[in-house]
Amino acid sequence: MLKAKDKWTDDSDVSRLAASSDDELIRRCRTGDESAWDQLVENYKRLIYSIPLNFGLTREDAADIFQQTLISLVENLDRLHPDSNLAAWLATVTRRHALHLLRKRKREQLGADEDLGESSEWLEAATGSAAEQIEQIQVINQGLNRIGPRCRALLLALYFDDRLPSYEEIAGRMNIPVGSIGPTRGRCLERLREVLSQE
Repeated sequence: MLKAKDKWTDDSDVSRLAASSDDELIRRCRTGDESAWDQLVENYKRLIYSIPLNFGLTREDAADIFQQTLISLVENLDRLHPDSNLAAWLATVTRRHALHLLRKRKREQLGADEDLGESSEWLEAATGSAAEQIEQIQVINQGLNRIGPRCRALLLALYFDDRLPSYEEIAGRMNIPVGSIGPTRGRCLERLREVLSQE
């Protein structure tokens, strides 16, 4: 099931895909429709492969992370709801796998006792897009600390929680209606954009 064509394609940016088509493909995947799975993989393989490559990882690493991301997707098919942004979900999961591999390699190089977050060798070794990603994460974290505890908690749950909680779980945790998550998320993201633009 976890397969993709060997040939790279020139399909257009995944942002053009309508959410309804993703929802339909996910629904069909849940019923075991292999053609739907093949189409889903074809739609998003360029996005998934591009992320580890942008972190400076090899094509072999990217292929491994591609498989790990597809496994995560299979494991979470039943948890994705109609208003899920599949492209953003896949990008988040892929970044986590890529960062995990980078941390593991740096830990092996630097030694288990050295703090990766404070290691000058780690920072110097992080070049190009990886270094930019680290800087962006730091900027976003500072912004999250300035937008208020409820917005911070919501955005962390939606975009940074490794467990990828469902809307229902987040609503229960924050004691808010499920239907309010989308509008609240929009307001919180707008607030975060305002804060980041002031940096």
